[in-house]
Amino acid sequence: MGSSEVSIIPGLQKEEKAAVERRRLHVLKALKKLRIEADEAPVVAVLGSGGGLRAHIACLGVLSEMKEQGLLDAVTYLAGVSGSTWAISSLYTNDGDMEALEADLKHRFTRQEWDLAKSLQKTIQAARSENYSLTDFWAYMVISKQTRELPESHLSNMKKPVEEGTLPYPIFAAIDNDLQPSWQEARAPETWFEFTPHHAGFSALGAFVSITHFGSKFKKGRLVRTHPERDLTFLRGLWRRAVANAKSIGHLIFARLLRLQESSQGEHPPPEDEGGEPEHTWLTEMLENWTRTSLEKQEQPHEDPERKGSLSNLMDFVKKTGICASKWEWGTTHNFLYKHGGIRDKIMSSRKHLHLVDAGLAINTPFPLVLPPTREVHLILSFDFSAGDPFETIRATTDYCRRHKIPFPQVEEAELDLWSKAPASCYILKGETGPVVMHFPLFNIDACGGDIEAWSDTYDTFKLADTYTLDVVVLLLALAKKNVRENKKKILRELMNVAGLYYPKDSARSCCLA
Repeated sequence: MGSSEVSIIPGLQKEEKAAVERRRLHVLKALKKLRIEADEAPVVAVLGSGGGLRAHIACLGVLSEMKEQGLLDAVTYLAGVSGSTWAISSLYTNDGDMEALEADLKHRFTRQEWDLAKSLQKTIQAARSENYSLTDFWAYMVISKQTRELPESHLSNMKKPVEEGTLPYPIFAAIDNDLQPSWQEARAPETWFEFTPHHAGFSALGAFVSITHFGSKFKKGRLVRTHPERDLTFLRGLWRRAVANAKSIGHLIFARLLRLQESSQGEHPPPEDEGGEPEHTWLTEMLENWTRTSLEKQEQPHEDPERKGSLSNLMDFVKKTGICASKWEWGTTHNFLYKHGGIRDKIMSSRKHLHLVDAGLAINTPFPLVLPPTREVHLILSFDFSAGDPFETIRATTDYCRRHKIPFPQVEEAELDLWSKAPASCYILKGETGPVVMHFPLFNIDACGGDIEAWSDTYDTFKLADTYTLDVVVLLLALAKKNVRENKKKILRELMNVAGLYYPKDSARSCCLA
C-alpha cells in the first residue's frame, strides 16, 4: 500500500528516481551488447501515439521488434497515449515476455470471443460507485470487446520489474478535461495527467498521489475515504476514449438505454433511429439479450437468492448510464488536491472531482510528459500510429514547447507539409538544445509504397474489432516490426551520439554499426 498523503514536491518522485537509477545499469549492459561503449547511460524514451486498435497492435509490433533487436533494453522510459497504452500495459502484465504477448494477441483475434457476461457484471458493479461515468461503461463494454480481454490486474502490480530495472519505466497519459479551455487558450502544462506503477498526478504541478489511492477521497491533503485501486480495464478505457464521433455515440447509447429500460419494463419500445450508427447495434442486442435472460431466470423456480436483485441492478445501471450520457460525463474521480493548502491554483483545489480523458484530445502522443528537464531525456523515439497526418503531433508539440520555452527541435511548417505528402519511415529532428527526436510514421512510402491510403483505410481508427481478422492483425504487426528493423542502424547511430553527451573529450565509442 502506498502513502496515504498527497505529495507535492518538485522533480521526480523518489520511487521513480530509484527505479530509473536501477535501470541505468541494465541500459549500460544493453549498449555494450550493441557495441556502444559508454560510462554513463543516456536516457532514451519510446513514445507510442494514439490510434485505437491500430495503435495497440502496431505498438506491440514495435515493442516486439525492439526487444528482438536488443533495443528495448536500452530504453529508460516507455510512454503512451490512447491505444498505445493498451500495448505498453500488456508488456508489464506479461512480465516483458514479447513472444507470449504476441501469441496471446493472435489467439484473441483467432477465436473472436468476448466474455459478455463478465463485462456486464463489471459494468453493473462499477455503476454502484458514486463516481460512475461513461468511462466505466466504455471500458468494460466497449474497450474490452475491442481488445477481447478484461484485465483485472493493477498498475501497482507492475512495480517489481520496474523497481528492479529489468523493464523501462512506464508512463501513461491522460488530460484533465475540465482544463480543456486552458489548453485551448494557452496550452497549459497542468492539463496533462500521468499514471505510473507508483503514482498518479499532475507532473507540471509536482502533485501526486500513490497509484493505490488514485480514486480515493482526499481533503486538505489527507486521506478521507479509501476506494479500491482501479483495474487496468478501467484505466484503458480512461486512457482511450472515443475521440471522433463521440457525441453521436453518446446520444446513441442514451437512446438505446432508454429503449432497453422501456422494453424491460414491458412497454412497447420506440422505433430505432434510422440515423443511428449501425456498427453499434451489437450494444443494443447484447443488452436486450441480457435483459431477456435475466427475466427468464427471475421466473425460474428454486432461483438462487443472490440473483433476485439482478434486474434491479440492471435498471440502476441503465438509469445511471443514461444520466451520464445526458450530461456527457467522462472520467469522474475524486480530486486528491481538494482543499489542499499547498496548491496556489485555487480553482484546482476548489474542485471536488477531476474528469480525466484521452490525452489524444490535446496532443496524440505523450511528448509533454517526457520533455520536463527533471526526466533528463536525451533521445526520443516517437512512433506515430496515426491514420492521418503523421506530423500533426510534431506540429502540436512544437507549438506547446514554443509557448513554454521548452527545448524542442524546430521544423518549418512548409517542410512538414512536404513530408506529410509522402512520409518516409524515419525522420531525425535536432535542435541546438534539448533531446534528439526520431519520428517514425507507421504508414510510409518505404514500407507501403504508393498504397498508404489503402493501408489507412484498412486500419481506420473507428473500424470495429470484428473486422480485425488474424490475417489483418499479422500484417499490421509485420509492418510495425519492419519499420523498426529497417531503421535499426539509424537508431544505433543516434544512441551512440547521445551517449557522447557524457564524453566531453573522447565521445562515445562504437565498435561497429553494421
